[in-house]
Amino acid sequence: MEAEHHGSASAEPGTPTSNHRKERGAIAAQACENCRARKQKCSEARPKCDGCVRAGIPCKYREPQPTKKDKTLVEILERLKILEGGIKALDGKVDSIGVQPGFSFANHDQQLSAPTTYDPSRSNSWASSSAHLTTSSIGPAAVKDSQYKYASAAFKMLSWPCLKPVLPAVDIPALEKGGASIILGQGENGSSPSLDALNAAPANSSQSLMNTHLGSTNEHHIGAFVPNHETLDWETMLRLSKAYFDSFNFLFPIIDRQHFVTAILPTIARHGYDNSSFSALALLVLALGEVSLAGTQGTPIQTHKGRPSGLRGGSAGQPPGLYFFNRARRNMGLGIAESSLENVQIFSLAALYYGTCCQHTGFWRMTIYASVACQALLISKPDTLRGAAADLVRRAFWHCSIMETLLYLELDLPTTGLEKFEDIVGLPDFSGSYSEEDYVGNQSTHYQEHFASQIVLRRLSVEFNKTLNNVLASENLNGAHLFPPETPRGQVVSTIKQLAMQLEQWRGMLPLHLRWQDDERGVFHLGDDLYDPTGYPHGVPPQLGTFSFTTNLDIPPVNYPYAADIQISILRSRYYYVKHILYRPFLYKALHHPEDFGQEDAEGVAECLQAGLKWPIAMSPASRRKRLIPCLFFWSQNLLSVLVTLRLTERVPLLARIRTNMTGPRFNEDARETVALYIDWIRDLKDVDSTAMWCWTVLQDIYPLDDDA
Repeated sequence: MEAEHHGSASAEPGTPTSNHRKERGAIAAQACENCRARKQKCSEARPKCDGCVRAGIPCKYREPQPTKKDKTLVEILERLKILEGGIKALDGKVDSIGVQPGFSFANHDQQLSAPTTYDPSRSNSWASSSAHLTTSSIGPAAVKDSQYKYASAAFKMLSWPCLKPVLPAVDIPALEKGGASIILGQGENGSSPSLDALNAAPANSSQSLMNTHLGSTNEHHIGAFVPNHETLDWETMLRLSKAYFDSFNFLFPIIDRQHFVTAILPTIARHGYDNSSFSALALLVLALGEVSLAGTQGTPIQTHKGRPSGLRGGSAGQPPGLYFFNRARRNMGLGIAESSLENVQIFSLAALYYGTCCQHTGFWRMTIYASVACQALLISKPDTLRGAAADLVRRAFWHCSIMETLLYLELDLPTTGLEKFEDIVGLPDFSGSYSEEDYVGNQSTHYQEHFASQIVLRRLSVEFNKTLNNVLASENLNGAHLFPPETPRGQVVSTIKQLAMQLEQWRGMLPLHLRWQDDERGVFHLGDDLYDPTGYPHGVPPQLGTFSFTTNLDIPPVNYPYAADIQISILRSRYYYVKHILYRPFLYKALHHPEDFGQEDAEGVAECLQAGLKWPIAMSPASRRKRLIPCLFFWSQNLLSVLVTLRLTERVPLLARIRTNMTGPRFNEDARETVALYIDWIRDLKDVDSTAMWCWTVLQDIYPLDDDA
């Protein structure tokens, strides 16, 4: 549907932009098509030049043509396809090992032979240390009765046998039976966005909207603005739309900015909201635009010992953008049976909004609706992959796939079958039209390559999960044999190492401007001199170039344009997350089967520990803009699992030895900063997010937290 409407409407007049735009190669200052044909001077105002406004005719500009630099996206996709082939080949080798899920190893008790790469003296030293593994908090009975079944979900780590006496606040039976329900916050105490907010008294001007969404002393007025085409002026609509496209749409590029601003928004401005899908889409864009502004510039919802919260704007019960969202919900049900791209976009944006409000069940439900709507579109309208909006459909598809995969890996929730369409849909290449603003944003942050890299990292994560399940997961994997006797032990360890190598190859194949080194995981680069500050007033740093995330959460955060810090922090943190869970089986073995522990196992534990340190998502400035970070519950429970792991390295002698001897000279300092960062993350969210509150309850058993925290 969206493709049919491209160029069908003109933008609202009276919104000129700077006529002194800086020439930037492929997007140099240019006349519109009408002025070019008439060979007359063009004012170059957007969306309509002065000449076309006077003549009352549609105004159209040529689309910017991709430069050679833009071909990097195609190259990265081609290179990363090679990685996927390597993973599938490895998975085939794993299948030939003969380990099948459900096979019992309970009756096998012979000792595993050490691989030839082991240093016998070191191996014996690791084994001898196991005699002192048992402490007052970890009893031998727990170790003896242990069973291992691989699971990627962080909350399942808390049900490991050795942790039962360490974490008395965790209801293990409830966690094993309904862990997903606990994480999603069923029965949460926080207030859900309610349609009752629609009855609030309307404000009288767009300025009051700006005041309320940024936060004020009168918090109960947040979201009370009633936007209709009489009271919501054109400039405010553009401001909120721009805020959305300059943030959320760079993180999740599923909406066509040019079509929205030149076709959908002007129609809403002239005729108001109706029951169409376009009205619902516009309202959701405005809602998330308000969230973006409030989440960056708004008043912190609380302060802890002088440190402002990273959750800004509104309150738990009245988040920014609530009126727009509730108004959009009226329309969503009317078009639920439509097979259209707009339906996929609507449910995707609704899921994102629920996520910004820490309403995780709503996020999950809307994510599933979006995936089902995407399948309906692909099945009922297969030609959509050959139309003008084909690339936009692909982007929407992969966005749904990424979100659904997160829910599957972290909560073990069933998928919708969307993955069956991967080969049919193919990868996006951003070959469709895009606006000048998106071009400039891409040159600065490379958001297209970020999105493509996320797609492949998601596919690698799925293959890793499948491979590790084939190797390690069985119904009864008991005793000292974490790696079953029928499977050559070196082969299993080698498999994990090969997966880690594939992950490192993924990072090595990233474009230079997206790569980073482990010892500089907080350093990032942005393009410089790419836009005219007078034409794009984002309040950005005076010079773009090399920057870094910081562990100092007390200094005012820099608000980078185009959510650049959020893009970078998500990509890097997900890499370390995948690496951390890849090596986590070695941690289990160290805790439950130390008598069979060797040098390579110790190296695996060291890698697991290192991968959990200082995730950029928890550092400033990213953590200071939490409303812009998707899937907060995903990060909260994984940060909790890392905190538990780091605490165990102080209590369990075997882990303490690995921490001291194999993690490098900076580990203790980095671990101390990591603990402070991750605790602050959970503390910051606990009063508005039921998942964070649950995590906080768990932490209270193992960390000395402030009573007034």
